[in-house]
Amino acid sequence: MSETTDDIDSRLLAGFWQVVAAHGWQGVTLRRVAAASGLPASEVRLRAPGGPRDLLALHGRLTDEAVEAGTVPGQGGAPRDRIFDVLMRRIDAMQPHRAGLVRLLEELRTEPGLALCLLAGLPRSMARLLQAAEIDSSGIFGALRVQGLTGVWLATIRAWVKDDSTDLGPTMAALDRALDRAEQVARSLRLDPGDMAAS
Repeated sequence: MSETTDDIDSRLLAGFWQVVAAHGWQGVTLRRVAAASGLPASEVRLRAPGGPRDLLALHGRLTDEAVEAGTVPGQGGAPRDRIFDVLMRRIDAMQPHRAGLVRLLEELRTEPGLALCLLAGLPRSMARLLQAAEIDSSGIFGALRVQGLTGVWLATIRAWVKDDSTDLGPTMAALDRALDRAEQVARSLRLDPGDMAAS
């Protein structure tokens, strides 16, 4: 049976993150990714003609799609609870590649160009997560929610990088605190706190 596109993408990303974990961002080459993933070099070049940054974009897209696939329409509940669930599902989707992701995040301090590239793509990703949580991301208030959610996500990721527990308790606690701060900001701006907790 031939592999599906999803199977190939899964192998490709697994190999990519193995290379990042072993060699760092500067050590990533498509030849190494091909060897780690067990895919032909021609296949890797076809799927990442722009190089490793194409693989980062693929990872981000598939991670968001995994979160969206796990969303139950009309799930109900408080906005804060829905956004907590969505962000933790995104963390869960990242866990299989933790070693590579952590190394990449730690190297961003010496890779300003890459850091800016990743930050530039965050608002689009955060808007998708808001939609997965059934929260409007359009208009002025939607932009505020996206901005708020970006801050919440970055605080959560900083905790996740340091969290080597099996239950991700410290990460969840950091996310809870970040949502508390988002609600406080909403109150200071005289916005709906429950709404901003979703941001």
